[in-house]
Amino acid sequence: MTALVAPSSFAAPGETGREAPAESRPGLTLSVPDLRCAGCISTVERALAALPGVTGARVNLSRRQVRVDGAVDPAHAMSALEAVGYAARELDPDLIGASDADRYGRDLLVCVAVAGFAMMNVMLLSVAVWSGAADATRTLFHWISALIALPAVAFAARPFFVSAWPALSAWRLNMDVPIAVAIAISCAMSVYETAYGGHHAWFDAALALTFFLLVGRYLDHMTRKAARSAAAELTALENTRVTRLSKNGRAAVRPAELQVGDRIQLVTGEQLAVDAWLREGQALVDRSLITGESDPVAVGPGDPLTAGEIILNGRLIAEVSAVREDTTLRRFAALVELAESAKNRYTALADKAARIYAPAVHLLAIAAFIGWIVATGDARLSLNIAVAVLIITCPCALGLAVPAVSTTAAGKLFRDGFLVRHSTALERLGEIDTVVFDKTGTLTTSTEISGLESLNREERGVLAALARASAHPVAQAIAVALNGEPEQTIENVREFVGQGVAGEIEGETVMLGSPEWAGDDATGTAFRTGEGKVFSIVRKEQLRLGARLAIDGLRELGFDVHMISGDREPAVKSVAANLGISRFAAGLRPEEKIDYLEELEREGARVLMIGDGLNDTGALAAAHASVAPASALNASRAASDIVLLHESLERLPDAIRVARSARRRVRENFAIAAAYNLIAVPLALAGFATPLIAALAMSTSSITVVLNSLRVRLT
Repeated sequence: MTALVAPSSFAAPGETGREAPAESRPGLTLSVPDLRCAGCISTVERALAALPGVTGARVNLSRRQVRVDGAVDPAHAMSALEAVGYAARELDPDLIGASDADRYGRDLLVCVAVAGFAMMNVMLLSVAVWSGAADATRTLFHWISALIALPAVAFAARPFFVSAWPALSAWRLNMDVPIAVAIAISCAMSVYETAYGGHHAWFDAALALTFFLLVGRYLDHMTRKAARSAAAELTALENTRVTRLSKNGRAAVRPAELQVGDRIQLVTGEQLAVDAWLREGQALVDRSLITGESDPVAVGPGDPLTAGEIILNGRLIAEVSAVREDTTLRRFAALVELAESAKNRYTALADKAARIYAPAVHLLAIAAFIGWIVATGDARLSLNIAVAVLIITCPCALGLAVPAVSTTAAGKLFRDGFLVRHSTALERLGEIDTVVFDKTGTLTTSTEISGLESLNREERGVLAALARASAHPVAQAIAVALNGEPEQTIENVREFVGQGVAGEIEGETVMLGSPEWAGDDATGTAFRTGEGKVFSIVRKEQLRLGARLAIDGLRELGFDVHMISGDREPAVKSVAANLGISRFAAGLRPEEKIDYLEELEREGARVLMIGDGLNDTGALAAAHASVAPASALNASRAASDIVLLHESLERLPDAIRVARSARRRVRENFAIAAAYNLIAVPLALAGFATPLIAALAMSTSSITVVLNSLRVRLT
């Protein structure tokens, strides 16, 4: 519930602060996407600790990052991790909120403990009073209750007070205003009644109210804790060092230090941090992060290069054409941020209830006071009844209605392989009626190579040697398929950009590349042997595990299924036909994917987007709800509402069933809260609600809501 979130004045530095700038802390921060378990942690930390100059290495498993302290070359650190099987990239700690502290969560937990302990003790004293203690004994018990309750309330109810005060100062209401007013007035009235020997005090009710609402606040906090900014993640993906060429030689600098017109050197495997024009050299570049296109693109002098592209081979000289906020990657980050802000305007069920609940509670209490003072002329009695109304109508059950369901459903989904990241994700997932899949990396995970079965042992050795000499994705896929195959010795190996790789064996030329270049009779990729034989090597995309079952399950639930991709139409059409998806679009740029979703929403659809690439991040943020695989880029996971922890998509329909069940449970909880008020409010208005009855009624309604929320586990 948005209304029950503590304001920034109560937020922990760990939630809103940032680490010290990198310049003030020697070392570096690395992104390691393949971190999965405790074994990974020890392997990574040992590998880094063995490097000269490293004074410490700490892994953050949830963020898949490692902080390396000491004087260490980033290239050496990344090479050490690659040697033990972990790909790593440097992140700029200035651009991400890297603090692991959750002081706000710990503060809430301490408040819950204090309120719960005090409530139990004061309840015992109240039961003694209710059982017949009178006169001096009753007053003594009330004073003991005051000694326990007042310090406990002053400490534990801080989240409500610090939220209510700014609202009251601005002459507006939020859900914490009636809570804070009820707690404060009940404590003040209790002290007054105790001082004048009254029969009832509200210490127990004030503590019960504080305790149950703090429980709801803490559950709500836990569902929000994983949320992170996708725009910040996109910025942090940029290279943190670039080789700049000048009359003084080469220098490794941060991208922020570059100016338009600077010359930079690019090497194999490097991701561009700025937009540039290629001036010298030829290469293949991987644009899949930006466009989703699965095949690399050949570039030469005069061609544009875009931030986010990866150089697959060669050494290039380029001239910077755009830096900082003007780069394609930064403009894309702004696009994602805009899409995220649109999603954040979603109004949850609890927020809709909160808009009318706060003023209704106050008006009801005021009406009770005025009505009783007109009827009896007794200000003390009228104020006691007004306090009873205010206490008994305070939103304990309402405060638990959403967090209890969210926590239960998120726990069930986690056991089923889904990590819920956003506080309203389940509610939005339960509303969707259309599912849109990305293709590359989402519905497909790898490529399958066919055509190798017709090669003899010697020919397989030649092909393995050629494939391992190239950075082209098809060649790399062939090399993986021939893993363990002994290589033939090839001389004068050369790679021809956009064509293929060639070499010589005993004076005969062997080739692997495009059919037009290596052999006219081939389809797919051509392999020409020294004897002149030409073989066709065909690469076929392989479906992700469970993809077909997931789509069949979604159709059974009545969903309209789409597929969008930045890849070429033949590849997209092939996968769509294989899965029976009739509505698909190919060759879409990132902004066009967002436009596609927005067009569906204009038609009245509520879209679930499932994607994994940088080019999907904007669409993930813009969709009504979104899912990203755990293998996705950090930026894509950060933009998504739910992360799929397993490789298989099979359980996706089950996750939607759980979300729908959770939405029903939330509505039922609101009905329980409404029924409670329909019974309790007339009793309070009639003057029958003693403090003990109010506390017990609140406890009963809250426990009922929690028990109803547990029904989500049965889905």
